[in-house]
Amino acid sequence: MRKEPAKREIKQERAARTRVEIMEAAITLFARRGILATTMAELAKAIRMTPGALYWHFPTKEDLLLAAIEELHGRYMAGFQDVLSEQRKQPARVQLRTFMELTQHFLRHHREYGIFFGMVSAESAENNDRVAEAIREKLGIYVAAAENIIRYGQNKTKEFRLDVDAKQAAHSIIGGFIGAVLHQNLFRESVTYDATLTTLERLLVEGTVTR
Repeated sequence: MRKEPAKREIKQERAARTRVEIMEAAITLFARRGILATTMAELAKAIRMTPGALYWHFPTKEDLLLAAIEELHGRYMAGFQDVLSEQRKQPARVQLRTFMELTQHFLRHHREYGIFFGMVSAESAENNDRVAEAIREKLGIYVAAAENIIRYGQNKTKEFRLDVDAKQAAHSIIGGFIGAVLHQNLFRESVTYDATLTTLERLLVEGTVTR
């Protein structure tokens, strides 16, 4: 009686690993070619899988994109929860710098993730409302986190300028990181990632500090 549940569990684990492998390959391919230029047939070929097997895991390209967005969100948040919870008692400037350094670190090791978000954001805004809404939801969480830190610095610690709109500044921070990754990728032969992101961090943080 124990063999059947064990076999089922093994199959489920194998299927879960396969889904992650598919999403990883898809993220890389979408980051390189975009949504419209990437077909499910090309993806199946890239991961050495039959189209039928790919469609079994993800019936449509939209399903695959939504799953990939959710997967990346989970990976991004996993590296933030503990650190940010510990930072809440720190000055707002320290919190904001930590938030940005963590984002920089994440994108340093996974630049294709930032490029993926940039490419999918640009294309889905005009071509796929469901995917665009999923992107907005996830990016909105990051924006809200940055906005809360800025408001804390404005209203509680008095570190940040009151003439800076907290929400717009937060959007600038998140959009700036994604844009910087895309821009550096284009100029990768002459512009380094760390120098670009460090400069962006300095401009955004120092620009909000009271004088």
